[in-house]
Amino acid sequence: MIRFLQIHSVFESRFPRYFDFVSLARLDRPIGIYLLLWPTLWALWLAGKGWPGWHLFVVFLVGTALTRSAGCIMNDIADRKFDIAVARTKDRPLATGVIDISEAFTFMGILCFLALVLVLSTNLVTVILAFFGAGIAVIYPYMKRYTYMPQAVLGVAFSFGIPMAFTAVANDVTKLTGLLFLSNLLWIVAYDTEYAMVDRKDDIKLGLKSSAILFGDMDRLLIGTLQLLFIYGLYLVGQIAELHWPYFMGLCFAACFCAYQQYLIKSRTQEGCFKAFLNNHWLGLTVFISIVLDFYMYSPT
Repeated sequence: MIRFLQIHSVFESRFPRYFDFVSLARLDRPIGIYLLLWPTLWALWLAGKGWPGWHLFVVFLVGTALTRSAGCIMNDIADRKFDIAVARTKDRPLATGVIDISEAFTFMGILCFLALVLVLSTNLVTVILAFFGAGIAVIYPYMKRYTYMPQAVLGVAFSFGIPMAFTAVANDVTKLTGLLFLSNLLWIVAYDTEYAMVDRKDDIKLGLKSSAILFGDMDRLLIGTLQLLFIYGLYLVGQIAELHWPYFMGLCFAACFCAYQQYLIKSRTQEGCFKAFLNNHWLGLTVFISIVLDFYMYSPT
């Protein structure tokens, strides 16, 4: 930590605006990277039936960070006029004007180019999927103007790492790929609804839409239903992949995290809902660890 603070101090003294760009890409708040990364790594391990190799591991690890950062910039570009009216987002760089639109587009372009270089080292099918995923990520920030389920669009965008992982490993997708994609989409809608509950009052005032507004007083029930379907989907994934007790034990812990999130959102406070959203990092990590342990303990080699 001391070393990190020293590096941060050096960068801040030599490049006084660097932290503005760190903030724009949300690199100081890596929760989005984690939530995008864990399902992608689930898919990598499942597709490769264990360790996928350093090349693909680095491609998807770094690529996840780059694409999530670019997505955050696109989101802030789209929402800059709304962000300034919301307490949680009013200090974002584009909302305050410390970074202008041209700078934001340039930075986003650099991140996308680096991500493209990485994905080009895989295969054609994976590259094509990457472009489809990027296209959905671009339109997602505008969906809250037109639909009460922008969370579903985010779910599709955030799940594209799953088929990409399968095609990168085996140049093919399977029934397992689709089931994992659908399960992850349900999880994303659940946790992003928790996130939307934080801004529900502000979104209503601004005329924006979200699943939290759509669900209304049934929000906890519907989030719980989505979580149950998500856990059941992962259970079926384990059955199809012929996984063992370490994986299913991990699912038990994942279910406990879901129950804890229900406790956190019971009063629908902004603090509680945000904590519930953040808790999903640990859920995703737990599932990943369970998959790694399963293949490590029961690998045929």
